[in-house]
This record gives sequence, structure tokens and C-alpha cells, in this order.
Amino acid sequence: MTGSPLFDIAGRIALITGSSRGIGRALAQGLLEAGCTVVLNGRDEVALARTRAELAELAGGTVFARAFDVTDSAAVATNVAAIEAEVGPIDILVNNAGMQRRAPLVDFTDDDWRRLIDTNLTSAFVMGREVARRMVPRGHGKIINICSVQSETVRPGIAPYSATKGGLKLLTKGMCADLGPSGIQVNGLGPGYFETELTEALVADEEFSAWVRGRTPAGRWGRVSDLIGALIFLSAPASDFVNGQVLYVDGGMLSVL
Repeated sequence: MTGSPLFDIAGRIALITGSSRGIGRALAQGLLEAGCTVVLNGRDEVALARTRAELAELAGGTVFARAFDVTDSAAVATNVAAIEAEVGPIDILVNNAGMQRRAPLVDFTDDDWRRLIDTNLTSAFVMGREVARRMVPRGHGKIINICSVQSETVRPGIAPYSATKGGLKLLTKGMCADLGPSGIQVNGLGPGYFETELTEALVADEEFSAWVRGRTPAGRWGRVSDLIGALIFLSAPASDFVNGQVLYVDGGMLSVL
């Protein structure tokens, strides 16, 4: 049985930011297994090289790695140009780079606020702008911003993080408004609570973990593999008339009280 051409992304070139580990690594692997040529990104050259080697062996296909800071406009411009010259035109951009800081609002520092804004929100603006400048003349492209259930809701200790993810939701809609007429779809993918290297402490906290399971109709934490189907949909021709939306993959968390 052959797959539907609506979901065929073989041969597309995909750039995934923050993809040396965690959700970004899983998204890169999913696109690689779907037949994309994948370009990994991160700031740690050693971690990036290790992930590139692991994915090349595990998933096959063609995978590149490019280390640069996605919050630095000059570095972004230089490296996007280099990727397009060396690998080819970027068809799919996944803005995944992100970070978390947890603290009561009254204790949150200015520096941590700025780091969250730069990493979670400014990076998507800078990367999206630079890649879109090249997609617009070509008349097609997919930009997928990794949002969060915290794009819609919040809990104590993460107000600044939620502000960045709420901003990313509206940036996604604004990018749709500007880029949609050029044939570019810009959507968000919103994970719920997922088991990753970055959430190990939360998963291990039985009280918190029980809260997640009880709050989620699916009754469990998400697995990174749960995101791949939604990612392929948003990357494929199947979503050519889907624009400015956030697709939540949260086990139903946002649907219930």
C-alpha cells in the first residue's frame, strides 16, 4: 500500500532549531524518517555533532548540522544563506528552540525574563523573518512554531514562560497574515506535558506527575513520538489550506476543567 500524496514530504529540506535533544531531536527524527533532508541546529557544536551522527545511523537519510545562535540576527542571516547555498532551499522551518525558568513572579529576575523572551519568542521572529525572505519569492513554504499548552493557560511559577508562548501563538497568526498571500503556511504545534530530558525532575515528582495524569483525559504524559503525526500534517500538502492555527497535542488537557 502506498501512502497518500497529501502527506508526502520526501525530498523536502527541513531546518529544525534547538534540535540536539528533547522534542527538537524527536521532530528532526520524524522528518528524517518521512524522507526529508534535515538540518539540525543548536549552539553546542559537540552535542549537535553527536545527534547528527546518531540520527544518520538510526533513521538513515541525509542529515546536516549547523551550530549558531538563533537569537542573533546577524548569525541567523549568515547561516540561513549558507544552508541554502550548501544544502538547498528551505521548505520547512520548525522554530523549536526554547527554554524554561520556574520561579515566583516576585522573585523572577530581569535577566531571566530577557533570556526567556529572546530564546522562546525573538528567535522565532528572527528565524521566521529570514527564512520567509527566501520562501516568499518561491511562493511556497511551511513554518511551524512550537507553542505549548501554556500558550493558552498558566500555573504558578511560570508566568514569564507563558507570556513567551502566548506571544508565540499571536506571532504565528501575524506571520500567517503577512505570509499567507505568498503561499506560505505558518502554524503552531502545541505540546502538552511531555516526558523529555528537560522534564525528568517533574516526571519523577510523584505528586506533580499524578496531577498531570489526572488533569489529562488520556491519563498519561505525552511521548515525543506523539508529536510526529501532527508535525508531518503541518509540513505536508495536506495542510495547504490550514494557516494561522495552533494544533494542540496534549491528550485533551485543554478541553477539560
